[in-house]
Amino acid sequence: MKILLKQSDFEIMLRRAQSELPNEACGLVAGIDRDDGVREIKKTYLLTNVDHTNEHFSIDPKEQLAAIKDMRANGLTPLGNWHSHPETPARPSEEDKRLANDSRASYLILSLADKDDPTINAFHVEGPRDNKTVRKEELTIINE
Repeated sequence: MKILLKQSDFEIMLRRAQSELPNEACGLVAGIDRDDGVREIKKTYLLTNVDHTNEHFSIDPKEQLAAIKDMRANGLTPLGNWHSHPETPARPSEEDKRLANDSRASYLILSLADKDDPTINAFHVEGPRDNKTVRKEELTIINE
């Protein structure tokens, strides 16, 4: 799967992730699945990590519901979620894999481990709880 992310949305996520340090930041992404197989992110949602920890995240359920309602009102499709890794690489942790329950979702992870060079990657995760398959998705940041 190829995913397009606007530079402005990447910067929104990055600023939020930096402001939430030392904890993980999180949110949702919405957009369209194009006929050519490209997943285009049109809107990024910044939601609250109710766990307030640097090791995992849980999205505030009320905020999640409001975001889904906003997506529907704007004709967008939920495409997945994003979260930051304050101290580790931009790849799913064992906890991330365990909690990844939607095989249609893209999971974007923004690493702040290298403060001078933040990295974002996208992943597809599927399979049974104890044997998840993780595949890196092609993520391209585009200028509007």
